Amino acid sequence: MSITIVNTLSEEEWRRFVEEHPAGNIFHTPEMFQVFSRAKGHQPELWAATEDGRVLALLLPVRITLLNGLLRHFTTRAVAYGSVLCAPGTKGQEALAMLLRTYKRQVNGSALFTELRNLSDLSDVQSVLNECGFIYEEHLNFLIDLDQPEETIWRKISKSGQQSVRTSRNKGTIVEEVTDRQKVTIAYQFLQKVYSRVQVPLASPTLFEAAFDILAPRGMFKIFLARVDEHYVSTCLLLMHKGRIIDWYAGSERAFSSYSSGELLIWHTLQWGKEHHFHLFDFGGAGNPEEDYGPRRFKAKFGGTLVNYGRNTCIHAPVRLKLSQAGYQLARKFLYKAGPR
Repeated sequence: MSITIVNTLSEEEWRRFVEEHPAGNIFHTPEMFQVFSRAKGHQPELWAATEDGRVLALLLPVRITLLNGLLRHFTTRAVAYGSVLCAPGTKGQEALAMLLRTYKRQVNGSALFTELRNLSDLSDVQSVLNECGFIYEEHLNFLIDLDQPEETIWRKISKSGQQSVRTSRNKGTIVEEVTDRQKVTIAYQFLQKVYSRVQVPLASPTLFEAAFDILAPRGMFKIFLARVDEHYVSTCLLLMHKGRIIDWYAGSERAFSSYSSGELLIWHTLQWGKEHHFHLFDFGGAGNPEEDYGPRRFKAKFGGTLVNYGRNTCIHAPVRLKLSQAGYQLARKFLYKAGPR
């Protein structure tokens, strides 16, 4: 039979493909699709290439819209947070090429661009991605191997990082796991403060509430809060799937920066991950190597392996994108200080 492009799959076949694929990650799962479906301003789509009922390639872009009405076409982009998956070999690459070409025709400028965020090494299919107009850009990340002894993981943390963890503990910082849905709001408030400071729009709280409702009961999502006395001072939000923990979002209260609670949260997560038999801690990105990126310096302290899996981007509406970029700084200043991401 010939390859067919579809926009629906049985959950059984969908889940089997993701689970069996070495690069399958949480952003490819039906559960994460459901989370994005419930989040305001997010519209997930399923694109798959199949042959005789067997999945050969998978793309799950999420359309993110900042403003509706007349500005919708200037503020909508698509992000495939887990990038693409395809079966190994020539057949899988052929299916991926057909899938991406069909997707591009269907988008037809309704999104400014589509970005593939690669969570693993996709060098085997980079030629296919580039030929289909998805151009590679460098993007760094840090990965920590949790199969190492805890003592080895600790030794690889920089001296300043180790001291920050000790300082936080000595000052009485306590780490709590969120089990009450109402405390999701507390975590979200820390994210709002961070995104407001850097003037970057933040996703609606509905994204994190959906993650708590759908993923947490399945052991795929967790929130840790750091507390000093009766004051919560920082948070980290984690995604978990197939032995991998992703540091999804984090935020803190600047007034308590001397307590180094962010460092303590990371160390607590690494210890928790080992205890619960996870294999990898993924820092969730460390920026473009050509740009100064503050969070990269923080993440580098923990001694992970620096990787450059990059991202691939296809621009669908170049003129509108230029206009959108021209107005972005103005939008950051006046519209998005604490708005939807």
